[in-house]
Amino acid sequence: MKTILGTKIGMTQIFTEEGVSIPVTVIEAGPNTVTQIKTVETDGYDAVQIGYVDQKEQRANKPTQGHFAKWEAPLKKHLAEIRLEEGETYEAGQVITVSDFEEGKKLDVTGTSKGKGTQGNIKRHGHHRGPMGHGSKHKRLPGALAAGTYPSRVFKGNKGPGRMGRDTVTVQNIELIKVIPERNILLVKGAVPGGRGSIVRVKYAVKGE
Repeated sequence: MKTILGTKIGMTQIFTEEGVSIPVTVIEAGPNTVTQIKTVETDGYDAVQIGYVDQKEQRANKPTQGHFAKWEAPLKKHLAEIRLEEGETYEAGQVITVSDFEEGKKLDVTGTSKGKGTQGNIKRHGHHRGPMGHGSKHKRLPGALAAGTYPSRVFKGNKGPGRMGRDTVTVQNIELIKVIPERNILLVKGAVPGGRGSIVRVKYAVKGE
């Protein structure tokens, strides 16, 4: 399963030959380097670890430096593990670039959504508000949580106020509009999770075409 780590640059639009506007997200992806290879014999499953963004040696501790030295790979700041499909092979130090991706294919993009802090139940879960009359005393409150006699407690998973955002979110089956290899750029249709400068993981869609 082709996978690459990248940075979300922002959104823009491009035009087709017919003049149709397409909103796209610009992702600077790679180059990534294979920093570890896992096999069934040594780890119980087949996978590779890829690294993104060079890391200064003085900012890595000794165990981290030893890990990269063992695989003769350059120090990287962001790491991700990719499970391999049958027949896929990689070598330590191999470089993965946007040239490995084909325009028109469907992608799954995973990122960390924007954090919105502590929010109420209406903004967080889309609950309805109460009556807005002066005597209602119930405008944007969560309302009853549970019965008093039974169960005499609040069930787990009850939807209420709390932290919103900053979750791992995957957008599935979005189209890869354009690849710009000389600038390590992918243009994908529509929006992807996260703010500008956030790290995203791009791979071919699991559900396929």
